[in-house]
Amino acid sequence: MRFLPLLLAAPLMLGGCVIYSSDSGETTTVRAASATSVELEPRELESVHGVRFERDQAVVRVTSNGCTEKSDFRVEIVDGGAMAGEMTLFRSEPDHCRALIAEGVELSWTYAELGLERGAALVLANPLVVP
Repeated sequence: MRFLPLLLAAPLMLGGCVIYSSDSGETTTVRAASATSVELEPRELESVHGVRFERDQAVVRVTSNGCTEKSDFRVEIVDGGAMAGEMTLFRSEPDHCRALIAEGVELSWTYAELGLERGAALVLANPLVVP
């Protein structure tokens, strides 16, 4: 049992993070779906720390271990018709870094990137993490 603390600490001591920059820039994948085609389970949704919609962009604060980028997410938009559209974030690439940024990081998508018109009403479907 005396070696248990050392065994538990080994992954933290040996872990690392490789950050690379792409010359081609980040990519954003957006999939438009009808309300009837989306079937989600709560565990699949990325929990967020906050969201705001301003100046024709969606700004979402997400959990980060230090290497989270916008391109790590897939965004789905469900057209709300006469009502607000629904935006859902899915993390497609996990963040295996070890920085553990308590406040998370803010990522933003313009309405143009999301295929929305200026001033479109939008809500976020992801669960909110309360500190």
